[in-house]
Amino acid sequence: MTLSISLIYLPLLDVIATWVLNHCLQLWGRSEPVLGLWLISLLRWGLLSASLQAFTRWLSGLPAWLRPKELYLMLNISCLLTPVYVSLTLAAHSPSDELLHGPHSWSALALNYGTTGLAFILCQHFLPHSLRKDSAEEAKSGATLARLLSYMKPDIGHFLLAAVFLVLSTLGEMAIPYYTGRMTDWVMNQDNPSAFTNSIMAMSLITSASAFTEFICDCIYNVTMMGIHTRIQSSVFRSVVRQEIDLFDTVHTGDITSRITMDTNTMSESLTEINMLMWNLMRALCLLTFMFSLSCKLTICTLIGIPIMVIIPQFTGKYYQKLSVEVQESLAKANDVAVETFSSMKTVRSFANEDGESRRYGERLEDTFRLNKKEAVACAGFMSTYSLLDMMLKVALLYYAGHLVAAGNITSGTLVSLIFYVLRFTSAVEGLLSSYPIVQKAVGASEKVFEYMDRRPALSTVGTFAPVRPKAHIEFRNVTFAYPKRPDTPVLKNVSFELKCGKITALVGPSGGGKTTCVSLLERFYQPQSGQILLDGKPIKEYEHKYYHNKVALVSQEPVLFARSVEQNISYGLEGKPRESVIDAAKRANAHRFITELKDGYNTDAGEKGGQLSGGQKQRVAIARALIRDPRVLILDDATSCLDTESEHMVLQSVYNGDRQRAVLVIAHRLSTMEGADWIVVLENGSVVEQGTHQELLQKGGSYQQLLQKHLQGFGKRTEDEPTTETEH
Repeated sequence: MTLSISLIYLPLLDVIATWVLNHCLQLWGRSEPVLGLWLISLLRWGLLSASLQAFTRWLSGLPAWLRPKELYLMLNISCLLTPVYVSLTLAAHSPSDELLHGPHSWSALALNYGTTGLAFILCQHFLPHSLRKDSAEEAKSGATLARLLSYMKPDIGHFLLAAVFLVLSTLGEMAIPYYTGRMTDWVMNQDNPSAFTNSIMAMSLITSASAFTEFICDCIYNVTMMGIHTRIQSSVFRSVVRQEIDLFDTVHTGDITSRITMDTNTMSESLTEINMLMWNLMRALCLLTFMFSLSCKLTICTLIGIPIMVIIPQFTGKYYQKLSVEVQESLAKANDVAVETFSSMKTVRSFANEDGESRRYGERLEDTFRLNKKEAVACAGFMSTYSLLDMMLKVALLYYAGHLVAAGNITSGTLVSLIFYVLRFTSAVEGLLSSYPIVQKAVGASEKVFEYMDRRPALSTVGTFAPVRPKAHIEFRNVTFAYPKRPDTPVLKNVSFELKCGKITALVGPSGGGKTTCVSLLERFYQPQSGQILLDGKPIKEYEHKYYHNKVALVSQEPVLFARSVEQNISYGLEGKPRESVIDAAKRANAHRFITELKDGYNTDAGEKGGQLSGGQKQRVAIARALIRDPRVLILDDATSCLDTESEHMVLQSVYNGDRQRAVLVIAHRLSTMEGADWIVVLENGSVVEQGTHQELLQKGGSYQQLLQKHLQGFGKRTEDEPTTETEH
């Protein structure tokens, strides 16, 4: 038996069984109508259940919406809907004669099947089980409304207070239609002259009170939402800065910045719509209560049309959410182009490529505009469809209400109140539905944000070991490493060497040999694929994060300063350091003199990335930033390349000839630096080819000697009559 035949056979069997059972009951003629209706429904349920069980055994590969669980749900709704409704109308003293005495009529059967289908769709949509195949994916992404609402928990007290004022404001709004109806009855009958004056006074007082409570509610809610936005942005930033360095190598800075700023703004602005959701939901519930108190029939008629208006936005909302994600990704790409261009303006200007960068940014914006057009069309289609359904519902309600007045079921004043209530009720539902796509947009924008917040760093920083004073003995033991972007290309191959306390160790070798990679591993920017890096015999990953980086300090060739004062740059990461310590570190780095000559001294703003200082000045500030920590291991990655000879000599004297209680690692390119080192390690193609003192390596006549010969032949050699000068900004 095919699926199409079974779908035709079951309803046909139900119609025939209903007709036969109803005529048999009429021939018997001894039961009460409502009891007979319940009897017919139970017999239908038994017959159809048996037939359904047989069909499901014969059929295989049923779609999700026709699996046994869903079919039995439809069966239960169809068989029990009519008797339950008739029993409720009897209890309300307004029974439906057509359904009570003619459940077998074509109109009653059509209404039964139509209502069953609608109820089934609503159940599947709002109580999803098997039909919601993407629920696992949504749970995996974490971008759910429940996740967003969880950020409101710390402010639950504020929201409860806002809810109290919201209820008071809503109840005040509900009084206006009620008193309008009373005024209408007075105008029609003129049997209570005081009713008009009393109604006007009551309406004025209640309207004023409602406006005041709404003002208080909005103030509490908006201030609370601003705090939530701050927490979300702070959480994302805190999560991102704890990620491994590889993330910042592979993901564009503009994309990360976009997630922290634009996407969190979209989330927060969309969450603000929950204020409207709460307001409209409260209005709808209060209006529904008043409507039922005035006329059950007209209220039920109103509610019949609401599910259709609810279902359509559910489907359009998903498409809107998908477009929202694409728009946010497109904006992130455009933002990445802008950040890259602005951070490299000197390079852009030197190659006269302003037009090219503008064109590239414009292309990204064109992609965003194309997606925005799709988003606008989807939103317009949703709103126009809803408006059409809303108009049809209002016309049908007015037609039915006129019949109720003509039949004497309600008064003219009650009709006026009901019309106002119905119009406000549909307006509240419209507000709920219009807010839904915006909340969906928040869900879409939050996907990438939650991805960063939930991301676990590949390189852990949860070490706890923090001795009082380490011995400063570093050992590279058989270290092999390849960058994550190029896992098949090892940069270091079985590298082993040591740094000893009180000794200066120089890493030398041709460009690309792996010197800077050794520094990156020592700074715990990456994790070696094999081997270990030990500090005093313990793996460096076991040391507490802040402790380790206070004891192991790096000064790079191109140090990065921050857009804050020189003093704050020197004491960066050390809260509460006194000015005396900053000055002492600056003196040891030969930076105190030029700092005091600046316009505001130590309070001078260094500019973005230290742009207000020359290259040599930045290097000296960076050396002071390292020395203020009193590190046990100091790494100088060609840290004096921009200094003149005199300044370099003074700085190195301070670093080398201090208390000799630290290990120093130097990435050396100058002959004087190599000669001043106690131990030299030669790296070529990622491997250690030679180790020893300057004299020992010269005597070997190997790679080190060849490197010096190239140096003396012109690779970096300066004659005595061409003194080095500091690189100017």
